[in-house]
Amino acid sequence: MQTSTFDSILDEIETLSIDEQTALLVIMHRRLSDRSRTEIAANIAQGKQDYQSGKVFRGTVNEAIAELNS
Repeated sequence: MQTSTFDSILDEIETLSIDEQTALLVIMHRRLSDRSRTEIAANIAQGKQDYQSGKVFRGTVNEAIAELNS
């Protein structure tokens, strides 16, 4: 998003009443939370898939270090 667009959005928000700004804040918080949950779920699904396909290293710290050094 361009800075001028972002600034114009902020200017528009300033024209809203306090109640409308509060409602907007609540809505945006919910949407961001939903987006975060969706991203976390996708990362978990990818992690499970990587684990099942053997792409995930399993071992001790010493084994991991040895693997990195080889």
